[in-house]
Amino acid sequence: MLVAICLHLIQHFAYGYTEGTFLDGLLQAPPVTRLVALTLAGVIGAVGWWALRRWGAPFVSVEQSVGGRRMPPFVTVINAGLQVMIVGLGASIGREVAPRELGALVSGWLSEKAGLTARERRILVACGAGAGLAAVYSVPLGGAIFTVEILLAEVSFATVLPALATSATATLVGHLVVPATPLYSLPQFTLSPSMVVWSIIVGPIMGFAAIGFVRLAQFAQAHRPASWGILIVMPLTFAAVGVLSLAFPAILGNGRALGQIAFDVAIPVGLLAALLVFKVVATVGTIGSGAAGGTLTPSLAIGAAAGALAGAAWSALWPGVPPAAFALIGAAAFLASSMRAPLTALVLVIEFTNEGPSMLVPMMLAIAGSVMVGYVLGRRRLTGVD
Repeated sequence: MLVAICLHLIQHFAYGYTEGTFLDGLLQAPPVTRLVALTLAGVIGAVGWWALRRWGAPFVSVEQSVGGRRMPPFVTVINAGLQVMIVGLGASIGREVAPRELGALVSGWLSEKAGLTARERRILVACGAGAGLAAVYSVPLGGAIFTVEILLAEVSFATVLPALATSATATLVGHLVVPATPLYSLPQFTLSPSMVVWSIIVGPIMGFAAIGFVRLAQFAQAHRPASWGILIVMPLTFAAVGVLSLAFPAILGNGRALGQIAFDVAIPVGLLAALLVFKVVATVGTIGSGAAGGTLTPSLAIGAAAGALAGAAWSALWPGVPPAAFALIGAAAFLASSMRAPLTALVLVIEFTNEGPSMLVPMMLAIAGSVMVGYVLGRRRLTGVD
């Protein structure tokens, strides 16, 4: 609730709108506002993370906390606050890490106060992180599957029951602020032979694309500025993204704007391709500048745009599939491979869009092909072939 309230207050204050989506606010505000807001975000983020990394305690990630390390409260809260601040101002990075970190911090503290065992603490820290994700996006099942599949990698009564309970509870509480409506608005689709064949073909393609994006992000993360260099690199990078946004406002934010555009398929293919490329550049650049944040919603948006583009080419060969269906399948396949979590990706996309069961088969086929590519490439790297 706090993350959602702060994010919306910052967005509405920075871009001066009271109703509508973030993209509506971007389009209503004078174009120069985007440049000013992004530059300000770069300055705030640079100073904040430079000071935090220089004088604060060593940061402990959610995964490390699940592994047994204790998250420093002050550093964790400030780190989450900086993420919310820059995303609210328009930074091209996901907002889901902040609520996950805060959820893990609180659940870890409560576990210690209750005198739980190390295993019980591990499970509840993971549940707290998953519940944070569930609440901020109103995806109760997605948060629970994220906990079990990614953070704990264990399916048992001891993990599934608390994961379901905490994510459901967090989502109910979050509904006081977070709308219970789906994140994206899509029509209900009907399965067709063309859609099935395309899903089988496009899955591996999305897998290669997602692995490329992940490797770019990892490279940027590994080469982010150390020490005082962030004070120069981050403001300049954010200002450059702000300049790009003068012509392409949809590249700003956590990816929801580009995602909805891809699902609507209401712009020319050339413009959608440009938005896709610039969104990748903006997100990787943001990560490389030293910012903390997630890639969940950016990955979904990139996958949706890539799916829409691939679907446009397919429609010339075998027409009949609604364009938005291509974007939906592409989003699921790309997200699954980028997260290396097929079940989590499938459930999240369904909850994000409120899509019916008729799309399960094509999404599952595309996800299987996409994740298979990631698995094969991962094995090749481990064996030294790649």
